[in-house]
Amino acid sequence: MILEIKKRDRKYRVDGYFQGRRIRASLGTANAGNADAWKEKIKRALESGADCPLWPELQRLLPPQTFRALSQAVGYEEKKAATVHHWKDLVGAVKARDQQRIQLGKLAASTKIRYDQTLASFTTFLGEANLIELRQITRPVVENYKVWRLAKIREKKFSRGGTGVSLDAAILHRTFQFAVEIEMVEKNPVRLEGRPGDSPDRGAQPFNGEHLGKMRQNAGADLLSFLLLRWTGLRGSDAVSLTWAEIDWDGREINRLTVKRKKRVILPIPQELYFALETERDRRRPKEQEHVLVNPTSGRPMTRPRLYQRMLALGKRAGVADSHPHRFRDTLAVDMLARGASPYDVAKLLGDTVATVEKHYAPFVKELRERARRLMENGEGLEKVTGTFWAQSEVGPKRMH
Repeated sequence: MILEIKKRDRKYRVDGYFQGRRIRASLGTANAGNADAWKEKIKRALESGADCPLWPELQRLLPPQTFRALSQAVGYEEKKAATVHHWKDLVGAVKARDQQRIQLGKLAASTKIRYDQTLASFTTFLGEANLIELRQITRPVVENYKVWRLAKIREKKFSRGGTGVSLDAAILHRTFQFAVEIEMVEKNPVRLEGRPGDSPDRGAQPFNGEHLGKMRQNAGADLLSFLLLRWTGLRGSDAVSLTWAEIDWDGREINRLTVKRKKRVILPIPQELYFALETERDRRRPKEQEHVLVNPTSGRPMTRPRLYQRMLALGKRAGVADSHPHRFRDTLAVDMLARGASPYDVAKLLGDTVATVEKHYAPFVKELRERARRLMENGEGLEKVTGTFWAQSEVGPKRMH
């Protein structure tokens, strides 16, 4: 390689040959010292090739046309600066995607509200930690958030041991998985905390007969809400959005498409609930599209948070702890299983799957276990258990436990 510095007019230029190719280009400087130093940098960059670290510096020093001719000689391509993504950008993208899914019927509005709660709490946590960029959100940061979130949850009444952290982790995992898909981050920093709601120590939390009796006696203005939850097992979102048009008075049934699972449920209306609905209809003379449940204090349609609060207040009046609406769903499921309904029957009634009923409700029904015990002891199974058998057995019936 031969390179020389020549002056033309008032500025210097580099002149020579590289790999048999003539190089003649302006350096854009009238300073001899600069021209000589730049020539040496150019020579080293050409000899080292496209990977030489001097190219970004030469791009700043040389005229654009000169740099372009020299860099093309070795195939150097400018590396684009990495885009810095912020947490607020991801939140905006996720919310837009979720809103679109709601319009397509693929996401319930109530589910989006729960997602937004987690995004808001994580935003608060990041603000306290002064973190704004996605690349700053590492796995240790997320683990610290879980500890922070657990402490916040336990500050509230009826925190139920902070089990909501697993749901928060699942929502954040979903959020960052979307960030991976749209190439905002390279990998998901969120470790799941098991499946939300799964716990070997907790399952259905049904009310017993005494609980139900006390709440019925203390229901007052909340009697219709109490009876609707008690005899339908509707989730809070379905109970508050139930309209009069969904009640079949002649068939004495409620026909509804559930909010969460988008499953059609047809619920028989027991006499007690039917009478309460009929009384409310006659009192209000509502239109078909109006909601069945209204706030007794304001007369406006009941909201899910308000229903939750009023059921807790009802439980407090009746001396029943943690009487949140979902326990009525547990109650109906366990009650129907105890009365002899099959898991399939209960699944159709609740709009759930048979697997869900068997997993969350059946193991907690004492009557089912007692029924199984009686079936085991009736002597009509594969082994014919007779008096002669016990007489010949070394164990004997007295030694059986």
